[in-house]
Amino acid sequence: MKRSLGFAMMLTLLSAPAFAGRNSQTVNIPEPMKAGNTQLAAGDYNVTWTGTGPNTQVTFTQNHKVLATVPAQLVVESNKNEALDTKVQGTVETLESIHMRNMTLVFEGPSSSEK
Repeated sequence: MKRSLGFAMMLTLLSAPAFAGRNSQTVNIPEPMKAGNTQLAAGDYNVTWTGTGPNTQVTFTQNHKVLATVPAQLVVESNKNEALDTKVQGTVETLESIHMRNMTLVFEGPSSSEK
């Protein structure tokens, strides 16, 4: 009994970092755009998410500094290509979704006060 419990605990400890790493990805923003209410400059961002389905929070960090946290919907799906979807209104480009290999993060539109 002790041996199987020890093995289960070791397996749990070894697999925890693997699960933690699945909620993070580096994303390149090729040109300035808004994510939620925050203007992001062109560059590489670490994108992390918490939650599932329509209750997901996505955080954009750069150089260990949190720049934006945006509500999103996590859609589990297989994507052939990783890509960004954007929308341009006037002179403002807004991030609508991030397509990753096994999921898509779909961002909510601007608040009604910004429309």
